[in-house]
Amino acid sequence: MRVAIPREVKNNEFRVAITPAGVHELTVHGHDVYLETGAGEGSSISDEAYAAAGATILPDARSTWERAELLLKVKEPIPSEFGYFRSDLVLFTFLHLAAERDLTQALVNSGITAIAYETVQLPNRSLPLLAPMSEVAGRLATIVGANTMLKPNGGPGLLVPGVPGTSPARVTVLGGGVAGTNAASVAVGLGADVTVLDTNIARLRELDALYAGRIKTIASNAFEIEHSLLGADLVIGSVLVAGAQTPKLVSNALVAKMKPGSVLVDISVDQGGCFEDSHPTTHADPTFVVHGSVFYCVGNMPGAVPHTSTYALTNATLPYARAIANAGWRDAFAADPALALGLNVHAGGIFSEPVANAHGLPHQDLSTLMSVSGTRA
Repeated sequence: MRVAIPREVKNNEFRVAITPAGVHELTVHGHDVYLETGAGEGSSISDEAYAAAGATILPDARSTWERAELLLKVKEPIPSEFGYFRSDLVLFTFLHLAAERDLTQALVNSGITAIAYETVQLPNRSLPLLAPMSEVAGRLATIVGANTMLKPNGGPGLLVPGVPGTSPARVTVLGGGVAGTNAASVAVGLGADVTVLDTNIARLRELDALYAGRIKTIASNAFEIEHSLLGADLVIGSVLVAGAQTPKLVSNALVAKMKPGSVLVDISVDQGGCFEDSHPTTHADPTFVVHGSVFYCVGNMPGAVPHTSTYALTNATLPYARAIANAGWRDAFAADPALALGLNVHAGGIFSEPVANAHGLPHQDLSTLMSVSGTRA
């Protein structure tokens, strides 16, 4: 199969969808790998390193997309890339379609087969391709939050760990999943006073045991969220409903009651965000102010640490990309139901129910598609 990797074009997105080791793995299995020149520069990986691993370097995005049968990306395509979509192409990347109406419609109109990293789901409901980036985003959220709390950055001028004789910052983490756990880990390491809220009591028990009482664990509901946020200096939103829009847990009315200069970091902004006034920002212009509080809502946070993120992501995605390349997407789906759940769009139909519901569009049943015989894609 012809596997192609373009250069990412989203604002300050420096990750790339494959490493030289990944190129070598695909070529060993007989596939042709094509890479847009400079695709790895942001992750400190040269064209020469890719070429040495067996990739063919192409001069621009158009030739890279045109050469592909399977195209691997990191972030969802932006409007300048919509024109490259076509019905005989398989796209494998983060999509976050529940919050992306225009992209969803462009994929549907093109007839492309679009498989989303973030909806590949194991039987235990874990998300193996989202997990490494959630780890990065969670750890980074506390770091950027601590930086945003500096007075020159619009924050209250608070040092997270404090010093002897002063109080540390109060950090509230909404959601105890992969991102939230990693955010809490860094916050605890910095010496903050940390509270984690989640609806999953079993998960809260695990966190309590893990940290031996060094963090507070609270069953999440509207009353407890408000109680915790009114005293918080930094709030990290890490709520996720797989494939669906994120519920809005923090209203603007509640933000208005918070401490002036408090910082809110929304990791879940890719799926719409869990704060009422969240909207995606960029690394170039990451924050905005709501009722005196500073919101940090960068939609591609792991892109700020691309060297780490690229290797972590490829470690997770490569086995699935190899399976699609080796067998074609239909046979790969038949062999691995977890991968099959990644199918969001195919031949003009939407196969992710949360995406269809988010946009009021018809939902196609995956089992019906898989029962239809046909040539291997």
